[in-house]
Amino acid sequence: MENFNYYNPVQVLFGKGQIAKIGKLIPEDNKIMLTYGGGSIKRNGVREQVMQALQGRRVVEFGGIEPNPRYETLMKAVETTRQEKIDFLLAVGGGSVIDGTKFIAAAARFRGGDPWEILSREARVDDALPLAAVLTLPATGTEMNSNSVITRESTREKLAFSSRHVFPRFSVLDPETTYSLPRRQVANGVIDAFVHVMEQYYTPGGDPVQDRLAEGILRTLVELGPALVNDPPEYHSRATFTWTATLALNGLIACGVPQDWSTHHIGHELTALRGLDHGVTLAIVLPGVMQATAESRRRKLLQYAGRVWNIDPARPDAGALAIARTEAFFQELGVATRLSDYSIGAETIDLIMERFRERGYAQLGGIDDVNTGNAREILLSRL
Repeated sequence: MENFNYYNPVQVLFGKGQIAKIGKLIPEDNKIMLTYGGGSIKRNGVREQVMQALQGRRVVEFGGIEPNPRYETLMKAVETTRQEKIDFLLAVGGGSVIDGTKFIAAAARFRGGDPWEILSREARVDDALPLAAVLTLPATGTEMNSNSVITRESTREKLAFSSRHVFPRFSVLDPETTYSLPRRQVANGVIDAFVHVMEQYYTPGGDPVQDRLAEGILRTLVELGPALVNDPPEYHSRATFTWTATLALNGLIACGVPQDWSTHHIGHELTALRGLDHGVTLAIVLPGVMQATAESRRRKLLQYAGRVWNIDPARPDAGALAIARTEAFFQELGVATRLSDYSIGAETIDLIMERFRERGYAQLGGIDDVNTGNAREILLSRL
């Protein structure tokens, strides 16, 4: 196991009725800005629960944060925080709303110039408005980590930043808030969580306890996924899914092991350039990354085959079968897994490679065996 420094200050309020407690966790004299997306929280009753919990408090609302939150929209929110003298941000929604709110928090107190440099130049974030989250879509783990991914529409870029200053002070995870989610969003959430785990597990290294934790999460998603997508919402399965998606990216399974974020790195380009759902891009790219690294990560691939898919690792085709099972799992969730399924061809691949060259990228995820030298072949294999 490699050295690590694990820090996670997020207080998690999990389960039914926990939204009612949020008023006691935000200082009484704070002016709050409530951030959300397209308005589903108004239709499903979550906003009503939040406002009831904040009754008598000073609240300003900022809605309209998009899926793959846009820098242009978020900068309008930053201006609102300054005009309204906001003290605390409360994100109510899925990963995009929470990611966007993290950027608002950082940009509102950024004194280093253009806030875009937080993303484009990895400018240091030394301070941020305090924030908290009410999660309505399990997927990204952002409710319990310090990461954020933002899209700039004008340049069609999707970039990430991380800072300890944007950990949520607390996050509410009420599985009942997920009941109204469309099938597509549930499927995307399952895939996102699955790939998060794979990028911390499917690497040349590992550790026995970390591997077992990761494999437990993967097996749980495999067992739950089809029912989550196809069956009516049920509390026990939604509760398990909600916590599973959080565990997938709260930093715990990453401790002491190598990581490879190349699937996300490549997938972000497909979203930025062609507007594909984030989960869809991961379902397309991961099988290609696995195939490209099947030899360099053979030991881990065979371990994955045996422990997650119950494939005999001694079979000559065990690795290939595990990759095929992974792709079939995504398809079982109702997500097509080929670029051609979305009318995306070689011209988009050329554009992605050009962008990688312009940015000076070499490695794409942290490990040498996925890089700008084989990224084209990975994408071509997904046509």
